[in-house]
Amino acid sequence: MTAKLSLGPVLFNWDAEVKRDFYFHIADEAPFDTVYLGEVVCSKRTPFFEPFLPEVIERLQRGGKEVVLSTLALIMSERELDSVRALAGNGGLTIEANDMAAVSLLAGRDHVIGPFVNVYNEGSLEFLENQGARRVSLPWELPSRSLSALASFATRELEVQAFGRAPLAISARCYHARSHGLHKDGCQFVCIQDPNGMEVQTLDGKSFLSVNGPQTLSHSVLNLISELEELQAMGIDAFRLWPHMIDMAKVAEVFRDVLDGTETADEGQRRLDRLVDFAPFSNGFYYGQEGAALVS
Repeated sequence: MTAKLSLGPVLFNWDAEVKRDFYFHIADEAPFDTVYLGEVVCSKRTPFFEPFLPEVIERLQRGGKEVVLSTLALIMSERELDSVRALAGNGGLTIEANDMAAVSLLAGRDHVIGPFVNVYNEGSLEFLENQGARRVSLPWELPSRSLSALASFATRELEVQAFGRAPLAISARCYHARSHGLHKDGCQFVCIQDPNGMEVQTLDGKSFLSVNGPQTLSHSVLNLISELEELQAMGIDAFRLWPHMIDMAKVAEVFRDVLDGTETADEGQRRLDRLVDFAPFSNGFYYGQEGAALVS
């Protein structure tokens, strides 16, 4: 079976028109099978892109992509819960649940489990499959031995994060606003200044993490291009690339070529080296090491 390639939801705060044009380019040029849409990080950003959502969905579908709507990763108010309820009631598109409230609301119907839901063992995987999940996107920090164990147990599709800054944690507080001397409620949406996340350094000036509103991500870019063959042999069905402000259509082409065997992993890596210039690559989690490590 041909491995599927998916584009995760945009985690960052991009200008709405820029985001629309990004998805139009993805619809027309990128070899993705699935595209996830929706605000996962901060509900305050949602209204800006909502007017463009119908035309983006239509354009992606016309381009042959399956569209999945993603829910928030952290629900902190009744208003946010109501928005998840409304999304879960959508009868036309598949929904990706990114917290257990959404999992409960989607029980009994076809849906996807996002990587913000912790799935670390066979028991959790079995429960979610029995709830109706047709695909489970596994957490980014799982080592290869855990991925292999879950793949041998799974009866539905499994997806692995294969590219992009790893979304490590999310908080009720907004680090981005605080760094600019602002409160969360009056943040002025300063996160729009950092389209790939705001770099965080240690006291001795070494790049350490990146911040996206209330979300903490890795500084390095997770890259499993060299591990794709092994992951496919395990039985992993799908691979997720996180969007960044680079040419994601070309990034997708690299992964598609390596997955299809028309290009070696080394050749694909050289192409990625030319496309990604804002942070180094890493794959440490896969090898059971610190996530920022790069194991050749």
